[in-house]
Amino acid sequence: MIVIIDANVAIAGVLSRGLCEAVMERCLTHHDIVLCEAVLREIEGKLRNKLRVPRSIVAEYVQMLRSHATVLPPSEVPEHACRDPKDLPILGLVQPGQVDVIITGDTDLLVLREYAGAKIRSPRGFWELEREGA
Repeated sequence: MIVIIDANVAIAGVLSRGLCEAVMERCLTHHDIVLCEAVLREIEGKLRNKLRVPRSIVAEYVQMLRSHATVLPPSEVPEHACRDPKDLPILGLVQPGQVDVIITGDTDLLVLREYAGAKIRSPRGFWELEREGA
């Protein structure tokens, strides 16, 4: 399966034990991950500036994500595709990355449920998809 991991899931996955950590581990070991520079910058910025994670740990985590993901430029997405224009790069990765699932905690994306053939699921929803084998 080809997945996009939104920044909020990637951040929660590294900061705490639990579902997001399990989702990250599963994606890193069993799925193809697609990211873009905007998502990587958001992860880096929030970990460093908002959560005060040491620079060296942030750099190591972002490098690990880069090495396990295909980093693509997002394609153009109509502005009306989502309520929050900051989420357009995520949607813009679906077609060039041939993405099956977007994993996010962002309600502006979750309300869409699907975009261009990609399912949009919360970490819990993705975990349930995994259990169903879909």
